[in-house]
Amino acid sequence: MFYIKRRTFITSIAAFAGTGLQANALPATRSMRGGANNYRPNAPIVERIGGGGFWMTGTVRRAGDGAPLAGQRIQIWAHTTEGYENDRKSHGATLTDANGVFRLEMPQILPVFGQPHGHLAYDSGDFKTVFLRPVMPSPKDKTLNADFVLQPT
Repeated sequence: MFYIKRRTFITSIAAFAGTGLQANALPATRSMRGGANNYRPNAPIVERIGGGGFWMTGTVRRAGDGAPLAGQRIQIWAHTTEGYENDRKSHGATLTDANGVFRLEMPQILPVFGQPHGHLAYDSGDFKTVFLRPVMPSPKDKTLNADFVLQPT
């Protein structure tokens, strides 16, 4: 078992507190360059985009305390085996559950400009809009995860 001396523990906590950082100070996610490409405002909430087979997943939390945010609308779109990222049929939205988790099934993402990537947006208005463009490590991957930390407006 690992033990920390009381003096060492108190000294460490005091040093951390002196940095001005708080243990629960989670910074907001910043929009990524290219994230808004082919964005369509008000994409419908859907059960699935196209035939499926690929999963876009993630979490949505509040900046600062990191609390999970339920009922938040996340829009998702990509270039897939069934359509281009500017096609209406390649766009859809989903809502986060009670734990701030979202999942949406869609067709397999394909590389565009040499990179397999997805697009996600938080654009509901209670928090600042964020656009993400995460790149997949491999075009063979069957999932892509993207997490949002939102700043209130």
